[in-house]
Amino acid sequence: MSEAVDQRAAGGAPELRADCARCFGICCVAPAFAASADFAIDKPAGQPCPNLGADSRCGIHRDLRQRGFPGCTVFDCFGAGQHVAQGTFGGRDWRGDPATARRMFDTFAVMRPLHELLWYLTEAVALTPAGPLRDELAAARTETERLTDGTPEELLAVDVDAQRDRVNRLLSRAGEQARAGRAGVDRRGAVLIGVDLRRADLAGANLRGACLIGADLRGVDLGAADLTGADLRGADLRGADLGDCLFVHQSQLDAARGDHRTVLPGSLRRPAHWSLTVTPVGSPGVTRSSGGRSGGGRPTGGRSGGRRRR
Repeated sequence: MSEAVDQRAAGGAPELRADCARCFGICCVAPAFAASADFAIDKPAGQPCPNLGADSRCGIHRDLRQRGFPGCTVFDCFGAGQHVAQGTFGGRDWRGDPATARRMFDTFAVMRPLHELLWYLTEAVALTPAGPLRDELAAARTETERLTDGTPEELLAVDVDAQRDRVNRLLSRAGEQARAGRAGVDRRGAVLIGVDLRRADLAGANLRGACLIGADLRGVDLGAADLTGADLRGADLRGADLGDCLFVHQSQLDAARGDHRTVLPGSLRRPAHWSLTVTPVGSPGVTRSSGGRSGGGRPTGGRSGGRRRR
């Protein structure tokens, strides 16, 4: 087991919310950046971003979008960063030992997808009524937690793809069960880049893995839609109803566009960059108040997004 596994929330479960104050800026060093609409520069894997300070904080955090780094604002490690830094490596900073740095970054590449799977499994367990499927989901969560508590060597030996495949089969079943009686169209993996979907009936839709980059979803009812892994970068969610969506997390919302009329699950927050223009109640297209609503059966555990949240 790892040297100091202390990343536990109430009830003994791993923390699944990023806490940058207890990390060493790992996500600003370990992955590579490619100059694009998401990142203003190229950065090789293992090289610190030039904006990362000696205190492990981003020097342009408040201006990331304006400075060309929106990809940083929507990244979510699901708590993997502090788990690696404070748990797996016992608080040792990568700056002091090049060998430790390499192992830490390689371990983070395994820990992050495992923590993401834990987030989904936690959502699924909360969503699924007592019975055999819930027992299987809980067992998968326990097994995934066990993997995250391994030593660096044990973590690097984990077959992440195999674990993801096993968990995804369970998550798919959980989504189908949750949508029973409300199931809509099946658009799993659909490429819907820039498509106008304003007249589409997507209530209860299966949108697992769908590519919705830049899609127009204004005013669309996405109640009970399964958004597992859906790419919502630049998707227009103004006035859309996501209140009862399944498996949508904060970083998906952070990557999209929305406004005060967008209805969100009660566990998630309205991104600060969304339009705050208030449209008077009763105006055309306004169907709900700006306050949103509770999740309506939505599992708890929404996560904050952003690479450096300072």
